[in-house]
Amino acid sequence: MPELPEVETTRRSVAAALEGSRISQVGVARDRMLRRQPNPADFVRRMRNQEVVGVGRHGKFLMANLDNDITWVTHLGMSGRISLVPSDAPLVAHSNVVVTLDSGIDFRFVDPRTFGFVAAYTPDELEESSISQLGRDALTDLPRSRQLHGLLAGRSAPIKALLLDQRILAGLGNIYADETLHRAKIAPHRPGGAVASTEATALRRAIKETLDHALRYGGTSLDDLAYLLPDGRTGDYVDRLRAYGREGERCRRCGGTIIREVIRQRSSFWCPQCQQ
Repeated sequence: MPELPEVETTRRSVAAALEGSRISQVGVARDRMLRRQPNPADFVRRMRNQEVVGVGRHGKFLMANLDNDITWVTHLGMSGRISLVPSDAPLVAHSNVVVTLDSGIDFRFVDPRTFGFVAAYTPDELEESSISQLGRDALTDLPRSRQLHGLLAGRSAPIKALLLDQRILAGLGNIYADETLHRAKIAPHRPGGAVASTEATALRRAIKETLDHALRYGGTSLDDLAYLLPDGRTGDYVDRLRAYGREGERCRRCGGTIIREVIRQRSSFWCPQCQQ
């Protein structure tokens, strides 16, 4: 958390304010936030006085293009969120990165646990980073059913673990992997290679439907409120979750009981009655 729907909701929320604006000031309160920057001193220098040309995303990474050919990367980690506020607004706790725009708006990265990070990469550094190893984006570049089946073929790892592998498909995390598998009626412990071609078609449809539905409601804000939209609102998809976090509750589809199972050290919520 946050996963693709939360990052994409954030991107859509900040794009209009960022694009075409010039960065006037940059402040980093926690050096740990620059741990992925090859030379941490480069971050502020490369960002200051640059115009934001476009704001994109790949998987769980927010990626803004600057006019000096630098890519400004933001990864929200486990507890990060973006706040878009007037520059004279009081700083809240854990505002670890503050980017001030010439429009008088601050892009503030609030991250209590500091699992997130920022970086300002040259094209070569971006190519050498882990971002270059990401698979196709689960929302904008979802493989066709036959291609998805090919990505899973011959793999003995559980399908849940494969959906979490960002090198195969970028963007799904624990919440939306569970939701996708529930929609597709596939048990999370099934080996990826055991997923039939017809099931791969159902899986692809489930990925698209799950992400589209989550985006419609602004993503998922859990009880800890670690994720909020940039304007402070919560993501309302939590009330529509079918499997994730619903241990002991009735399955919305078949009336069975949702259980929790640990698969590859990750909690998985699923219905043994209708997921096979």
